Amino acid sequence: MATATAAAQRVSASTPTADTAPPELAGVTWNKAPCRFCGTGCHVQVGVEEGRVVAVAGDLKADVNKGLLCVKGYHVGSILYGRDRLTQPLLRNGDGYEAISWDRAIGIIADRVEKAPKRFAFYGSGQWTIPEGFAAQTFMKAGLSCNHIDPNARLCMASAVTSFIGTYGVDEPAGCYQDLDECDVLICWGNNPAEMHPVLFSRVIDRRTRGEKVVLIDIGTRRTRTTEFAQHYLEFAPQSDLAIANGIAHLLLENGTYDQRFVEQFCNFRKHEDPLNPTLKGVASTFDEYRAALAEYTPERVEEISGVPAAKIRLLGELFGRRDIRITSLWCMGFNQHTQGTQINNLVHGVHLLSGHFGRPGDAPTSLTGQPSACGTAREVGTLSHALPGGRLVASADHRAQCEDLWNVERGRIDPQPGHHTVKMWEQFCTPTSEGGDVDTIWVQVTNPGQSLPNLHKLFNGKTGLEDKFLIVSDVYPTATTQLADLILPSALWVEKNGMFGNSERRTQQWFKMVEPPGDARDDCWQTIAVARRLFDRGFAGMRQKDGRFLFHIVGEDGAEVPAWDWQHYYDVNVDEQLFERYRQFTRLKHKDLAPYGEYVKARGLRWPVVQLPDGRWRETRFRFSGFDDPYVRDGADGEPREIDFYHSTSGDGRAQIWFFPYLPPPEVPDDDYPFWLCTGRVLEHWHTGTMTRRVPELARAMPRAYVELHGDDAAELGVGNGEPVRVESRRGSVELPVWIGGRGAPPRGSVFVPFFDETRLINEVTLDAHCPISKEPDYKKCAVRILPVTR
Repeated sequence: MATATAAAQRVSASTPTADTAPPELAGVTWNKAPCRFCGTGCHVQVGVEEGRVVAVAGDLKADVNKGLLCVKGYHVGSILYGRDRLTQPLLRNGDGYEAISWDRAIGIIADRVEKAPKRFAFYGSGQWTIPEGFAAQTFMKAGLSCNHIDPNARLCMASAVTSFIGTYGVDEPAGCYQDLDECDVLICWGNNPAEMHPVLFSRVIDRRTRGEKVVLIDIGTRRTRTTEFAQHYLEFAPQSDLAIANGIAHLLLENGTYDQRFVEQFCNFRKHEDPLNPTLKGVASTFDEYRAALAEYTPERVEEISGVPAAKIRLLGELFGRRDIRITSLWCMGFNQHTQGTQINNLVHGVHLLSGHFGRPGDAPTSLTGQPSACGTAREVGTLSHALPGGRLVASADHRAQCEDLWNVERGRIDPQPGHHTVKMWEQFCTPTSEGGDVDTIWVQVTNPGQSLPNLHKLFNGKTGLEDKFLIVSDVYPTATTQLADLILPSALWVEKNGMFGNSERRTQQWFKMVEPPGDARDDCWQTIAVARRLFDRGFAGMRQKDGRFLFHIVGEDGAEVPAWDWQHYYDVNVDEQLFERYRQFTRLKHKDLAPYGEYVKARGLRWPVVQLPDGRWRETRFRFSGFDDPYVRDGADGEPREIDFYHSTSGDGRAQIWFFPYLPPPEVPDDDYPFWLCTGRVLEHWHTGTMTRRVPELARAMPRAYVELHGDDAAELGVGNGEPVRVESRRGSVELPVWIGGRGAPPRGSVFVPFFDETRLINEVTLDAHCPISKEPDYKKCAVRILPVTR
C-alpha cells in the first residue's frame, strides 16, 4: 500500500480544482467516503485494487477539507489491516476463549435479553453510523422498552448538547466551517485545534499566507502547538474559565459596548435558583439581575481567580465590544469535560449573544466534536439514555407517542423513565447484584470503555469476579475492553460496510461498502438485527410491530420481505438506505430535516436542515436561525424573513437565553499530598484510545507511547530528566510514564499533561468520575495527582 498511498498523498497536496480526479493508478478503482477518525468529517477518495484498499487521497471536491488530510487521514486505509484483527466470535472459557459460531453467539445474546430485558444495556458511540445507531435505538427503546442505551459521546460532547438546548432550545451549532474563513478573530477556548482538528485549523492559518489578518487568541491551561500561532496566549487556572467569561460580559455592560438592539430583540435572561443544584432550563431572570450578578467580575477580580492579567481580560472585552469585526469561538473537550460543562458552554454562548457576535458568517460560538458521527448518530439519532430520535425526550408523552407511531408499535411501548447515563450504567454494572447493581449485561459496540472511562478501577475493573455480570464486545481489534469480555464479536470496519456519518457542522455524509471484512467479521448493524430476529422467532413481543411484522421489516424492490437477519442475504438490499429513510421521518420536528438517501450518494455531504425547493432540488442550510439562509426563520411584520429567529426557544418567544452562572471551584484541587494538576487529552498521531491508529506502523513509530509532560523546574525539583520514569498517582490509582520536558506542550509549574491513547499505560486509572450535574459528562481535565520518581 505504501507506494500507492504516497502517490495519493502527493496529489492531495496539489492545488484543488472542482474537476480534479484522484491519481491515475493502474487497476485502482476510486470511491468517496468520509474519514473514519474525528468529527471534522474530511472526505477522502479510497482506492481499491483486487479487493483491498491500496490508496487514499484527500477529496478535492469536498468543501470540508478541499483535498487536504491530516497525518491520520492520509493513513486511514491502513486501519483495516492490523495483524491482530478479530475474525471470529469468541466465548470466554475459564481463563481463555473458545471460537464459536455466529448462530451460537446470537443465541447467547438473546438468552441474556430474555433473562432480564430491563437489566440489559447497550453502550455505543459517536462512531456508530447513523443506521447502526438507529438500529440500536430501535432495538432498545421500541423493542425492549428499556432506555439503558448511551454512547461514549456522553464522555465528550454531552455538555455541548445541554448548553445548546438550554440556550437555543435545540442542539448543534448554528454556524458552519465557513465561519473560519470569514472571522477576524478566532478564540480557542481550552482546545488545541492545531493538533486535534488540524484540517480546520489550516483554513485559518492558510488565510494568513494569503495576506489576510486573523487574530488568534489561545485561552488554555498549557501551551500547545496552537499557542505557537497565537498573537495572544491567556493561561488560566483550571476551572476559572467561568470567571473569564463573566469578566467579558461584565466589561460589555460596564463599558456600554454590548449590542443593545440585538439583546432587546432576540434575547432573554436566565439563571439558576441554586447554582449548586443547576437545572437544564433554570428560571427566568432580568437584565438588571444579570448586571448585578456580574458586578463582582471586574478584570482585577477575574485576575485573582484565573491568573490571567486584567489587561488581557480587558482586551477580550474590547474585541467583543466592537461591531466592525467578526469573532468565532471554538471549543471542544476543555469546556465539555468539565464539572460545570453545561455552564461554561452557556456563558460563552451568552458572551456572543450579549455582544451581537452571532448569526453572520464569521460571528459564531462553535463547539467541535471528536468523533465522526457524535452529531449525526449520538445527538441526532438520540442514542442517549434520556433521548429519542430527532431531538425528542423519553420523558415527554407527546414525543413517546410520536416515536411509537413512527416505529409502528403500540402506544405505551416506550418506557417514560430515562435510563442510566454512561457513568451510572457502568457503576451499576460493576456493583454486585446483591448490593443493588441493576445492570446485568452490557453490549458494547464501536468503543473501548475499558480504556476511555474515567476512574477505571471503579467503573470498569470492578466487573472482575462478578459471575452474574456479562460483557459483550463487538470490535475490530483486541482492546482493554475485550480483556474483560465474556463474548467477543468481530466487526466490519469503515469501508468494509455501507455507512453514513454526521459531522460537526451538521453535514450528513454517505459511503458504500468497498471491500470485504476479514474472516467472519460482520457489520454491527447486522448483529443488532440478527439478535432482534432471534428474539422475534422466540416470540418476544417487543420485536413485533403492532401489525405483527418484524420490528426491522426490510423489503426488496418487489415488496417481499428480505431476510436481512441472515448474513447471506444482508446485502441483497441496501439495509442502510431503508433504515435511513425510516429515521428521516423523525427529523422534522426540530427542523433537522434530511434529504432522501439518494441525494447523499451524489453529494459530499449536506448540512441540515435540507429542504426541497419548488423545482425539486434539495437545498442545505449553512447558517441556522439567520433569516438570510435558514428556510425555517419566520416572516416578520413586513412579510420578509426576520433577521434572527430562535424558533425552538425554550421561552417560546423566538428568543435565545443569556445565562448567568458564578465561578465555582472544582471538586478536587491540589494539596500537600497531591500537589499537581493533571490534564488528559489526545495527540496528533493517535485517535482516542489508539485501537486503530496504533495498528498503523507510521503513526505508531511517530508516537509510540504515552508520556507525562512536566515543567522543567518541577522536573529539576523531583530530580528527573527527559525519558526517565515517574509514577503519576491520584487518590484512585497510578500509572508509570516517561517524562517529557520541552516537548510539544508546555504545562505551567504545578501541572502535568498525559495523553490517553496508550492501552499499556492507562491514565484513566488515575482520573476521577466527578461530572457536570446537568449533562452527566465527566471531568477529564483536572484532578489532583502527585509525581513520584521511579527507581529501577
